[in-house]
Amino acid sequence: MELIVETHGVLVSKHQGRLRVMRDKEKLQEVPLVMLEQVLITSNGVAITSDVVRVCSENGIPIHFVSGEGRSYGTLYSSGLTGTIQTRRAQLEAYADERGAALAHAFVRGKLENQINLLRAMVKNRRESDPDGFEEIQRIVGEIRDALLAAEALTGKTCEEIRLQLLAAEGRGAERYWAGVRRLLLADLDWPGRQTQGATDPLNAALNYGYGILYARVERALILAGLDPYAGFIHTDRPGKPSLELDLIEEFRQAIVDRTILGLVNRKFEAAFDEQGRLDEPTRRRLGEHIKNRLDSTERHEGKRQRLAVILQSQARHIATFVRRERERYDPFIASW
Repeated sequence: MELIVETHGVLVSKHQGRLRVMRDKEKLQEVPLVMLEQVLITSNGVAITSDVVRVCSENGIPIHFVSGEGRSYGTLYSSGLTGTIQTRRAQLEAYADERGAALAHAFVRGKLENQINLLRAMVKNRRESDPDGFEEIQRIVGEIRDALLAAEALTGKTCEEIRLQLLAAEGRGAERYWAGVRRLLLADLDWPGRQTQGATDPLNAALNYGYGILYARVERALILAGLDPYAGFIHTDRPGKPSLELDLIEEFRQAIVDRTILGLVNRKFEAAFDEQGRLDEPTRRRLGEHIKNRLDSTERHEGKRQRLAVILQSQARHIATFVRRERERYDPFIASW
């Protein structure tokens, strides 16, 4: 269970083994600590008592801060929740050898394969009703497959040697993927195409917010696996940039966020904005609930059905064991459709 706080002007406090969200004297939410995995603050003007920080730290419960646009800008963790030094040393060493190159390949493969699978799932029932659209998506899928084959053909001893070519292949696939998404949208949208920061249209704003929630989940998974979220393999190092978090999220964007948001849009989901041009509180609450429900749903992985939240944590641990040379290879998560 997670506690998502979206309301301006509330107080988060501890009360008899629970976290409680209050507005004036009104109780809005209450969650038992024994069931809580993380706290997500998505609004300005939220107050948190020191008791909440302490008890969350003692119980390994991270407190994430995400803007109304979906940008993660801070997280509070227990000072003791840093994993083993062996894992972080191995992670840094892997950047300069074949392990880093293998991870970079895997992250790109996972993203492109999941983009292909989601487009196929969205178009599979349109062969008769929209034959032109069906054929167009087949062509787009082929173009993404070409980008995947180009990425897989790259050779190099380190991730640094192949990074730019991998990013180019990933970019070509992403451009075709979003063209396919635009073709398949059933809702009457004047969609400008994929935009990240500063997006003002409902679809992009919803996607960005959903990714913000997912970023918090990915960061938590990496920390619990003993990894440094800021030492990645595809995305370049920069102060304040969680490169490994950006790497791993690529495997899960389509399965968790895109599938959820695009499904809502095609069911005429209406997003509303506040006076600052951000998604309003009821919209954020509904989106958060849908993303949480998707994380709680199951996919087949490693021979059995598992919750997506569990798969995400498992993939982070697989990265850790791979860089420590306790695992022969790292395979990306590819969702079934």
